[in-house]
Parts: sequence; structure tokens; C-alpha cells
Amino acid sequence: MMRILFLGDVVGRNARKKVMENLGPLRQELELDFIIVNVENAAGGFGVTPEIAQGFIDAGADVLTTGNHVWDKRDIIPYIEKESRLIRPFNMVEGTPGKGIVTVTNDKGQRLGVANLICNLFMAENENVFAALEQVLMRMKMGRDADAIVLDIHGEATSEKSAIGFAADGRVSLVVGTHTHIPTADHRILPDGTAYQTDAGMCGDYTSIIGMDPEAAVGRFTGKSQGRLEVAKGEATLSGVLIETDDATGLARKITPLRRGGALAATEKDTSS
Repeated sequence: MMRILFLGDVVGRNARKKVMENLGPLRQELELDFIIVNVENAAGGFGVTPEIAQGFIDAGADVLTTGNHVWDKRDIIPYIEKESRLIRPFNMVEGTPGKGIVTVTNDKGQRLGVANLICNLFMAENENVFAALEQVLMRMKMGRDADAIVLDIHGEATSEKSAIGFAADGRVSLVVGTHTHIPTADHRILPDGTAYQTDAGMCGDYTSIIGMDPEAAVGRFTGKSQGRLEVAKGEATLSGVLIETDDATGLARKITPLRRGGALAATEKDTSS
């Protein structure tokens, strides 16, 4: 059995501090084999810097995923070229810096493959996500190349994410969505054994509008203000999903939402081993 924790988009300073402080304790408490963190909003809500990315790795993250805000801090480009554990969406146009896929191995010798894909509906133009999914799964096959595979699907439309889940069912351990910053209540194991949740939610302050201070965000909707969006500074909730995989197949045996602290109701602590 392998136990993998995925934490959704980290938004701003308070959230990244809380995540970094809790990675070690969560690894011990939940007996985790791997931790994946989406960091695309970790630097002031927009992008990630080399120092912040390295801080997550030093704190215990095994793989860092991103999304459409990955290039908001331009100094991340040379870092992502040399640090394979920080990945960007696989289906960004050819020639984009960095990689969209990585395999990491832990001290037990377990191999985890992680791929990052960006959706097409209501997003900036990128290569077709379904064609990219097939390319990923040709390069990375469970049993041959990895003992478990996790896909971070960064996108807006719930229907598109759901379709990707079914397209990947039986071929990966987990398909989990990011980008909307709102945790969905549809965690489940699909018919052929892949764990799925449409969006993991964010690690951030939920007394906000998707992590941003409500006043400026509401002003934009009402037309009363075009002020700069600032990250909400209240207590962050850690939000993500925990899965257990079967050693024989790499498919999911269990998926459990994780929410800790802040404004959202906490999930029950997972005590299985």
C-alpha cells in the first residue's frame, strides 16, 4: 500500500507558511509515502519564486505542480529548468521551459509518477488536453514506469475535468483537479479503480473570494472598483485529498478529503494504516 497526499493551490504567505510547517507532521501522522503540492499561487497569490519552491521541497514536498499562473514570477524560469520536482502543465506549447511530468522514488524504493495537465475550456489556448493525456500515459505506465501515478488537472470546467477522469480511469491512481480553489464534494473511486475529485480546493483563507480579499473582488464584479486584488490574510485552511493505492495494481483502494483549520469544516482525521 502507498499513501499519497495531494494539497490544492497554495494561495499567499499565510497559506504557504502553514503548509510548510505542517508537511512534516502530516507525513508522520498520516504515514505518508509521498506529498504533492500545487504551488502556482504561493507568491502573493500569483506565481511562485525559486525561494518559495525550494522552501516547499525543503519542508518535505516530493513534487510541486502548477498551472496557468506558473510564469507570473519570471525568475522561476531558470529554476524550473533545473529542478525536475517542480513541473508545469505538460500541454503548454512546445518550447515552454520545464517539464510536465516527473517520476520520484522514496527511501522504500516506491516510484511515484506525477503529471500536470491544463484544460482547454475557459482557459488560455494550449494543446488539446485529451491528446496530451494519451501522450503522458504512453510515456508513463503503471507497473512499468511507476508504482502509482497522479494527474493534476488544472482547469475551470467541471465537465471537462470529469471527462478527463473517465478517460484516465484504470490507468492512473488519482485524477485531481485544481484551479477553482473550491473543494468539491465528489471524491470517489471510478469504476476501473482511479480515485477522482473534481477540485482539491485551495490551501488559503476561505473568508475570501477564491483566496483574495473580498472588498476588491466584489468591487470588480459590481463595477465600483478596479482595485488591485490582494491575498486575504486570515487563517488558512489546508485542503486536499489523501489516497491509498493497491501494491499489485497501483489503483486506488481509498480516497479521503483533507481539510484542516481556518473557516471550512474540518474532515475527520484519517486513522487507517
